[in-house]
Amino acid sequence: MSRLRTWSLVVLTASVVGLAGCSSSSSSSSTTGTTTQATSAPSTSTVVTAPVQVPSPAGTIGTKPTVVVPSGAPPTHLEVKDLIVGTGPAAKAGDNVTVRYVGVAYSSKKQFDASWDRGQPFSFALGEGQVIPGWDDGVVGMQVGGRRELIIPPNLAYGANSPSAAIAANDTLIFIVDLVKIN
Repeated sequence: MSRLRTWSLVVLTASVVGLAGCSSSSSSSSTTGTTTQATSAPSTSTVVTAPVQVPSPAGTIGTKPTVVVPSGAPPTHLEVKDLIVGTGPAAKAGDNVTVRYVGVAYSSKKQFDASWDRGQPFSFALGEGQVIPGWDDGVVGMQVGGRRELIIPPNLAYGANSPSAAIAANDTLIFIVDLVKIN
């Protein structure tokens, strides 16, 4: 009988603990259900705004990007960073490409040019010297539908021969370029 009594106590204890857990779980479950329902509207809002939360400071394709000038000294070599990777074909030297872009001078942190402001994309033959060397080098490999940041040192930009007062001599330039199409 004592063995039966011991097993009965074990089963009873396990049942009480199990019921307490279920009761707590049930209470927690209804709280979770309520929380889920209460947050389902904000969750929908989050989904709606998800394109704005691209892991890039440059926004989304189809809108003019905001250029962020990094702090510190400018780099001495070309820096290429895909902010949004396209899904189309990759550009190669010799391709005629159409892009939209914003250009900012590193030293002044001010925009000096943007195809977006003219309402017209810009087309050029890639790798044929129609643009500054930083573009010829930096756009190669970019995929259609992508957005890329180019930080271009003076030796691959305009060097001492600035084309305008908006760009200082020997300034580093930052461009954010969207590859619209390969013609």
